[in-house]
Amino acid sequence: MSNLEGKRVAVLVESEYIPEEIAAYQRVFAERGATVDLVSRLWGNPEVTFVSDVDRVDKPLETLTVSIDFDSVKVDDYDAVIMGANYPSVRLRYFEPPEGATDWAEEVRSPPAVKFFAQAMRTPSIVKGALCHGLWILTPCPELLKGRRVSCHRVVLADILNAGAVYDPAPVVVDGDLVTGDSGSHVLPFIDAVCEQLSPA
Repeated sequence: MSNLEGKRVAVLVESEYIPEEIAAYQRVFAERGATVDLVSRLWGNPEVTFVSDVDRVDKPLETLTVSIDFDSVKVDDYDAVIMGANYPSVRLRYFEPPEGATDWAEEVRSPPAVKFFAQAMRTPSIVKGALCHGLWILTPCPELLKGRRVSCHRVVLADILNAGAVYDPAPVVVDGDLVTGDSGSHVLPFIDAVCEQLSPA
Protein backbone atom coordinates (compact mmCIF):
# COMPACT_ATOMS: atom_id res chain seq x y z
CA MET A 1 0.00 0.00 0.00
CA SER A 2 1.54 3.29 -1.12
CA ASN A 3 2.34 6.03 1.38
CA LEU A 4 0.79 9.27 0.19
CA GLU A 5 1.38 11.22 3.39
CA GLY A 6 1.19 14.94 2.61
CA LYS A 7 -0.33 14.46 -0.85
CA ARG A 8 -3.48 16.38 -1.79
CA VAL A 9 -6.09 15.13 -4.22
CA ALA A 10 -8.85 17.26 -5.77
CA VAL A 11 -11.96 15.42 -6.96
CA LEU A 12 -14.23 17.47 -9.22
CA VAL A 13 -17.92 16.79 -8.53
CA GLU A 14 -21.42 17.93 -9.45
CA SER A 15 -24.88 16.40 -9.45
CA GLU A 16 -25.35 12.95 -11.01
CA TYR A 17 -22.12 11.74 -9.41
CA ILE A 18 -21.68 8.06 -8.48
CA PRO A 19 -21.89 7.86 -4.66
CA GLU A 20 -19.81 4.69 -4.34
CA GLU A 21 -17.05 6.20 -6.49
CA ILE A 22 -16.75 9.35 -4.37
CA ALA A 23 -16.82 7.27 -1.18
CA ALA A 24 -13.98 5.11 -2.58
CA TYR A 25 -11.82 8.20 -3.21
CA GLN A 26 -12.44 9.50 0.29
CA ARG A 27 -11.74 6.15 1.93
CA VAL A 28 -8.81 4.76 -0.06
CA PHE A 29 -6.78 7.93 -0.47
CA ALA A 30 -7.25 8.68 3.24
CA GLU A 31 -6.12 5.16 4.15
CA ARG A 32 -2.93 5.83 2.19
CA GLY A 33 -2.32 9.16 3.89
CA ALA A 34 -3.60 11.64 1.31
CA THR A 35 -6.07 14.48 1.81
CA VAL A 36 -9.09 14.53 -0.52
CA ASP A 37 -10.90 17.77 -1.36
CA LEU A 38 -14.22 17.76 -3.20
CA VAL A 39 -14.21 20.78 -5.50
CA SER A 40 -17.00 22.27 -7.60
CA ARG A 41 -18.58 25.50 -8.81
CA LEU A 42 -20.56 26.99 -5.94
CA TRP A 43 -22.01 30.00 -7.80
CA GLY A 44 -21.20 32.43 -4.97
CA ASN A 45 -22.62 30.22 -2.23
CA PRO A 46 -20.61 29.07 0.80
CA GLU A 47 -21.62 25.50 -0.01
CA VAL A 48 -23.81 23.59 -2.45
CA THR A 49 -25.52 20.23 -1.98
CA PHE A 50 -25.45 18.05 -5.08
CA VAL A 51 -27.85 15.21 -5.75
CA SER A 52 -27.47 11.81 -7.39
CA ASP A 53 -30.11 9.35 -8.47
CA VAL A 54 -27.58 6.96 -10.03
CA ASP A 55 -28.73 3.38 -9.39
CA ARG A 56 -31.21 4.65 -6.81
CA VAL A 57 -34.31 2.76 -7.98
CA ASP A 58 -36.41 2.11 -4.88
CA LYS A 59 -33.71 3.83 -2.78
CA PRO A 60 -33.51 7.40 -1.44
CA LEU A 61 -31.52 9.97 -3.40
CA GLU A 62 -27.91 10.50 -2.37
CA THR A 63 -26.60 13.98 -1.55
CA LEU A 64 -23.13 15.44 -1.29
CA THR A 65 -22.35 18.86 0.20
CA VAL A 66 -19.31 20.69 -1.19
CA SER A 67 -17.76 23.84 0.29
CA ILE A 68 -14.64 24.29 -1.89
CA ASP A 69 -15.02 26.41 -5.02
CA PHE A 70 -12.58 26.52 -7.94
CA ASP A 71 -12.06 30.19 -7.14
CA SER A 72 -10.77 29.41 -3.64
CA VAL A 73 -8.02 26.95 -4.61
CA LYS A 74 -5.19 26.71 -7.11
CA VAL A 75 -4.35 23.76 -9.31
CA ASP A 76 -0.82 23.85 -7.90
CA ASP A 77 -2.28 23.15 -4.44
CA TYR A 78 -2.81 19.55 -5.55
CA ASP A 79 -0.71 16.53 -6.42
CA ALA A 80 -3.59 14.88 -8.29
CA VAL A 81 -6.77 16.16 -9.92
CA ILE A 82 -9.56 13.70 -10.69
CA MET A 83 -12.69 14.27 -12.76
CA GLY A 84 -15.42 12.10 -11.31
CA ALA A 85 -17.38 9.58 -13.39
CA ASN A 86 -20.88 9.77 -14.85
CA TYR A 87 -22.31 13.24 -15.66
CA PRO A 88 -20.52 15.78 -13.40
CA SER A 89 -18.14 16.53 -16.29
CA VAL A 90 -21.09 17.54 -18.50
CA ARG A 91 -22.66 19.70 -15.82
CA LEU A 92 -19.34 21.37 -15.01
CA ARG A 93 -18.95 22.46 -18.66
CA TYR A 94 -22.05 24.70 -18.39
CA PHE A 95 -21.41 28.36 -19.16
CA GLU A 96 -23.42 31.54 -19.58
CA PRO A 97 -22.02 33.48 -22.54
CA PRO A 98 -21.87 37.25 -22.31
CA GLU A 99 -24.30 39.19 -24.45
CA GLY A 100 -23.02 39.46 -28.00
CA ALA A 101 -20.56 36.58 -27.66
CA THR A 102 -19.23 35.35 -31.00
CA ASP A 103 -16.04 33.42 -30.20
CA TRP A 104 -17.67 30.17 -29.20
CA ALA A 105 -14.42 28.23 -29.27
CA GLU A 106 -13.22 30.39 -26.38
CA GLU A 107 -16.56 30.47 -24.58
CA VAL A 108 -16.67 26.66 -24.25
CA ARG A 109 -13.27 26.87 -22.55
CA SER A 110 -14.52 29.42 -20.01
CA PRO A 111 -16.20 27.30 -17.28
CA PRO A 112 -14.03 27.20 -14.13
CA ALA A 113 -13.84 23.40 -14.09
CA VAL A 114 -12.66 23.27 -17.69
CA LYS A 115 -9.94 25.83 -16.99
CA PHE A 116 -8.95 24.06 -13.76
CA PHE A 117 -8.55 20.64 -15.38
CA ALA A 118 -6.88 22.11 -18.46
CA GLN A 119 -4.31 23.85 -16.27
CA ALA A 120 -3.65 20.55 -14.51
CA MET A 121 -3.13 18.91 -17.89
CA ARG A 122 -0.50 21.53 -18.69
CA THR A 123 1.33 20.71 -15.44
CA PRO A 124 3.19 17.40 -15.81
CA SER A 125 3.95 17.16 -12.08
CA ILE A 126 0.22 16.83 -11.32
CA VAL A 127 -1.36 13.41 -11.84
CA LYS A 128 -4.61 13.69 -13.76
CA GLY A 129 -7.42 11.16 -13.57
CA ALA A 130 -10.66 10.82 -15.53
CA LEU A 131 -13.03 7.90 -15.16
CA CYS A 132 -15.96 6.85 -17.35
CA HIS A 133 -17.47 10.05 -18.87
CA GLY A 134 -14.85 12.23 -17.13
CA LEU A 135 -12.85 13.13 -20.26
CA TRP A 136 -15.78 15.25 -21.42
CA ILE A 137 -14.27 17.95 -19.22
CA LEU A 138 -11.39 18.17 -21.73
CA THR A 139 -13.22 18.14 -25.06
CA PRO A 140 -13.40 21.97 -25.10
CA CYS A 141 -9.57 21.81 -25.24
CA PRO A 142 -8.90 19.09 -27.84
CA GLU A 143 -5.22 19.96 -28.12
CA LEU A 144 -4.76 18.56 -24.59
CA LEU A 145 -6.14 15.18 -25.64
CA LYS A 146 -4.44 14.89 -29.01
CA GLY A 147 -2.14 11.87 -29.09
CA ARG A 148 -2.90 10.82 -25.51
CA ARG A 149 -3.66 7.14 -24.94
CA VAL A 150 -6.88 6.86 -22.97
CA SER A 151 -9.76 4.66 -21.91
CA CYS A 152 -13.31 5.97 -21.45
CA HIS A 153 -16.97 5.05 -21.53
CA ARG A 154 -18.10 4.24 -25.07
CA VAL A 155 -20.67 7.06 -24.93
CA VAL A 156 -17.75 9.50 -24.82
CA LEU A 157 -15.63 7.73 -27.41
CA ALA A 158 -16.68 9.70 -30.52
CA ASP A 159 -15.82 12.99 -28.83
CA ILE A 160 -12.49 11.66 -27.58
CA LEU A 161 -11.51 10.35 -31.01
CA ASN A 162 -12.55 13.65 -32.61
CA ALA A 163 -10.20 15.39 -30.16
CA GLY A 164 -7.35 13.25 -31.46
CA ALA A 165 -6.89 10.88 -28.53
CA VAL A 166 -5.81 7.26 -29.02
CA TYR A 167 -8.38 4.84 -27.59
CA ASP A 168 -7.32 1.83 -25.55
CA PRO A 169 -10.25 -0.40 -24.46
CA ALA A 170 -8.50 -1.55 -21.28
CA PRO A 171 -10.41 -0.91 -18.03
CA VAL A 172 -7.63 1.40 -16.77
CA VAL A 173 -4.97 3.09 -18.91
CA VAL A 174 -1.89 5.00 -17.74
CA ASP A 175 -0.32 7.43 -20.18
CA GLY A 176 2.37 9.15 -18.16
CA ASP A 177 0.70 11.70 -15.88
CA LEU A 178 -2.82 10.87 -17.19
CA VAL A 179 -4.80 7.96 -15.76
CA THR A 180 -8.14 7.04 -17.36
CA GLY A 181 -10.70 4.32 -16.92
CA ASP A 182 -13.78 3.03 -18.70
CA SER A 183 -16.39 2.97 -15.92
CA GLY A 184 -17.12 3.68 -12.30
CA SER A 185 -17.08 -0.06 -11.65
CA HIS A 186 -13.29 0.04 -12.04
CA VAL A 187 -12.76 2.79 -9.49
CA LEU A 188 -10.50 0.69 -7.22
CA PRO A 189 -7.92 -0.28 -9.89
CA PHE A 190 -8.18 3.29 -11.16
CA ILE A 191 -7.28 4.61 -7.69
CA ASP A 192 -4.40 2.12 -7.49
CA ALA A 193 -3.04 3.44 -10.80
CA VAL A 194 -3.31 7.06 -9.60
CA CYS A 195 -1.51 6.11 -6.39
CA GLU A 196 1.29 4.44 -8.34
CA GLN A 197 1.81 7.64 -10.29
CA LEU A 198 1.80 9.68 -7.09
CA SER A 199 4.46 7.49 -5.46
CA PRO A 200 6.50 5.82 -8.21
CA ALA A 201 8.97 3.18 -7.12
